[in-house]
Amino acid sequence: MSTSPNTIRVVIPLTLRKRNGRPKILPPDDAGLSEDRNQDAWVLRAIARAWSWRRQLESGAVATIQDIATAEKLSDQFVSRMIRLAYLSPDVLERLVLRRRPPALSLIDLADVAGRPWTEQTKIVFEVS
Repeated sequence: MSTSPNTIRVVIPLTLRKRNGRPKILPPDDAGLSEDRNQDAWVLRAIARAWSWRRQLESGAVATIQDIATAEKLSDQFVSRMIRLAYLSPDVLERLVLRRRPPALSLIDLADVAGRPWTEQTKIVFEVS
């Protein structure tokens, strides 16, 4: 293949990976960017939803978790489990929401960690040694 002297060819080695069934283009490893900094939107949505439900309960807009479940067309067990995300420690919430660090756990396990003491949550959620 011949190129003219005025042609510049730029090659960027990108990686294509499927995430949640969708293709995602990742930068090269030495680009200084970390895939870990890319928080999945489902974690942020789940936390926002949990805080919304918590505010509804605290303000008296709804009386019970069953009321939320009925309004959202969800099971009361699901709402009961997911609302726990609103009770994660401030450190964990900062890392998840502001710093966009993804958890090392599934969303269900993340909700279960919310019942643990705040001092233990960071280590469990991010596997910090």
